[in-house]
Amino acid sequence: MFGKLSSWWSPSPVADDKPYNPSDPKQNPLNPKGLKSCCACPETKSARDDCFLRYDPSEAEGKCKQELLNHVTCMRNLGFKV
Repeated sequence: MFGKLSSWWSPSPVADDKPYNPSDPKQNPLNPKGLKSCCACPETKSARDDCFLRYDPSEAEGKCKQELLNHVTCMRNLGFKV
C-alpha cells in the first residue's frame, strides 16, 4: 500500500523484485546460454539416469552416488539451486 504512495514522491520508480530465474542470463551470468534445468548438463544427467536404471532401486542410491554428485555439481556450476 505505502509502496505506491512513496513512489509518488520518489524521483525514480520502485523496481519490481523478480524471483530468481537461473535460466535468465541477465540474472544468472553462470548460465549465459539460458539453459533450463531439464536441458542443462546432458552428459552427467545421462550417466546418472543410466546408472539408476542399471541397478535395483534398493541399491542404486549407494552405487550411483558419484554420478549423482557429478550431476549436482554441474547444475550448481550453472547457477541452479539444487
